[in-house]
Amino acid sequence: MKANKTMLLTLPGLLSGLLLLPVQFLRAQSPEKDISWYVSHCPFPMTTPVVPQFPAHDFLLTDYGGIPDGHTLNTMAFQHAIEACSAAGGGRVVVGTGKWLTGPIQLLSHVNLYLLADAIVQFSSDHALYPPIGGHKGGAVTPPLSATGVEDIAITGQGSFDGAGESWRPVKKEKMTSAQWQSLLSSGGTLSPDGKIWWPSSEARDQTSLRPVLLSLNNCHHILIAGVLLRNSPKFVFYPNHCSDLTMDGARIFNDWWAQNGDGIDISACKNVVLFHCTVNAGDDGICMKSSGARPDGPALENIVIAGCTVYRAHGGFVIGSNTDGGMHDIFVRDCQFIGTDVGLRFKSNMGRGGLVNDIFISDIQMQNIVHEAVLFDTYYENIEAGAEKKDPNKAKPEDKTPEFRDFHISRIVCNGAQTGIAITGLPQMPVSRISFDSLDIHSTKGLVATQAKDIDLHAVQWTVQEEPAVQADKTAEIRVH
Repeated sequence: MKANKTMLLTLPGLLSGLLLLPVQFLRAQSPEKDISWYVSHCPFPMTTPVVPQFPAHDFLLTDYGGIPDGHTLNTMAFQHAIEACSAAGGGRVVVGTGKWLTGPIQLLSHVNLYLLADAIVQFSSDHALYPPIGGHKGGAVTPPLSATGVEDIAITGQGSFDGAGESWRPVKKEKMTSAQWQSLLSSGGTLSPDGKIWWPSSEARDQTSLRPVLLSLNNCHHILIAGVLLRNSPKFVFYPNHCSDLTMDGARIFNDWWAQNGDGIDISACKNVVLFHCTVNAGDDGICMKSSGARPDGPALENIVIAGCTVYRAHGGFVIGSNTDGGMHDIFVRDCQFIGTDVGLRFKSNMGRGGLVNDIFISDIQMQNIVHEAVLFDTYYENIEAGAEKKDPNKAKPEDKTPEFRDFHISRIVCNGAQTGIAITGLPQMPVSRISFDSLDIHSTKGLVATQAKDIDLHAVQWTVQEEPAVQADKTAEIRVH
């Protein structure tokens, strides 16, 4: 292996010094930025999401028969308290100290579900409590925590929700250490015939229904998620779909890194969203944007701000895709940290699930110990059309939902450790195009690797690489170094 070699393209000395400083130091030198600051500094027009307001009226869960002993099922207590709160015009449903065992909880309009710091809402591992939605087996089942078609809702406080995910999820042997695997086997469960996948039970292995999302919001408006810990989901932790005016402030998201399909935050086809000072550890993508089903008035996902967030173990820190067929634009990501993620900035899609993704603005990102790529564009993701057998993307037709990534502005990025700094793989009929990189300081084994990429601009980029040359592009790529 060749010795480390620094390739300095253009980077003023003062800026280089600043970029090597930890993000925490940079923040300490300037006044604390709040949500309104980030919204006002968006590179596109955006208004602050509407935050729901609630009457000063508390509904104590214990007044509705709730018992926090960890054994009594409190499903009806939650239901009655939430119904009473909504019917009275709104307020807080207060979940006090203790462990509250429960089945599914469904929020209603004008309700703030508030958890005290020592409150644990423990969802039951009895899968019979989560019936198939619509009564049809083979599809989705009732989520532990959900809301549909409501407005002015909140989940706040410093308590936690536990989704009992260990009773639902399979675990792949390759994702665990030998000691962890042996401990898992000693807990019971059943194995796949090849012994490489563990299931918590034969029922979980043989179930035909999909595992539920821990917190699912569908077609809801004026939403606040603040402070709470959402952990141990059967699948994705938080999945808002077709929602608007969503604020997530200081929330904590946790799935073990071996949690199968254990995404942290998946924002799907939403508008006017702010994620602020959230922390994520996930078994799949950390903070992810998805969109399916184009709207007649524009892209399905738009006006998104992600600021001051930290992602630890995850397949990607900030992610777009793989479903992008609904289109998305106007996304602003700033002042975030990715520590130990597989990929830092991950943009993925493929034929059959693709659409136009443009006007994406990402800046002031600190990355450390990235396993694979610091920045990845991949339009061959899984090389498979949704719901179909594998096909050759080179033979795809224009109507095949072709992924298109263009007009990304990525600046002021520090990455201390990655296998590859930047990797770009576009399609022959739709190259990744008009991507601007400005003021990057990347320490990696490889620098930039690109194919089917057009109008890629590198401004003031510093590489510290172990393999030369720092820029490896084939004849299909157009890379401009300034």
